[in-house]
Amino acid sequence: MLVNLHGKGPQSHRVALAARPRRLIAFAHPDVPETHGSPSWRADEHEVVRWCRLLAESGIAADPARLRLPSPPLPSALHAVRGATIVHPGAASPARRWPAERFAAVAREESAAGRQVVITGGPDERELALTVAALASLPEHAVLAGRTGLRELAAVVGAAARVVCGDTGVAHLATALDVPSVLLFGPSSPRVWGPWHGRDRHRVLWAGRLGDPHAQRPHAGLLEIEVGDVVAELAALP
Repeated sequence: MLVNLHGKGPQSHRVALAARPRRLIAFAHPDVPETHGSPSWRADEHEVVRWCRLLAESGIAADPARLRLPSPPLPSALHAVRGATIVHPGAASPARRWPAERFAAVAREESAAGRQVVITGGPDERELALTVAALASLPEHAVLAGRTGLRELAAVVGAAARVVCGDTGVAHLATALDVPSVLLFGPSSPRVWGPWHGRDRHRVLWAGRLGDPHAQRPHAGLLEIEVGDVVAELAALP
């Protein structure tokens, strides 16, 4: 059995079918006869509800309220980051990246409040993370970007006290691991991509305007979010 969680196709459906699964679970697409009779795609559906519905309508029980994942064990080399504030400045596209200097200002506020701050990211985001750390007057060892694999990153998020990031994978990790977070949305709607529940623990900032999530410059709505807005939401976290 193969479940296609990559949109509504048809390209991903064909890739999935090339694997010759005994059964393909995917949304119906008119160009892929093998999906005729499958559940239909709904454009305005929250991602959690969408994929749980795909499974439920395919005969597999899926409860959208059961999202909690156990945190991976924190490697001993990273024990010092337990209870830290994670600042994650990266995102897949410039449209969803809040400016580095604003992330740095938030990191300075957290540090001034006596909280340990670490900067996370992938290997290709290390320079960005180092820039944020330098602007925030944080030591280089506070930069974990490029130093953790996916499992280690999940463990760091799970051990953190709070997370600040944009509309990216770390936001979903914070939700799944039940770590309080402040999430900054720009061109995409949090009503589709944001936390499904726990709004007291996961604070979303969004100007309310949609745009191209793959654009090569920060979305205008994202830039409307000020440092003070983020600091205020951090202060309101449980």
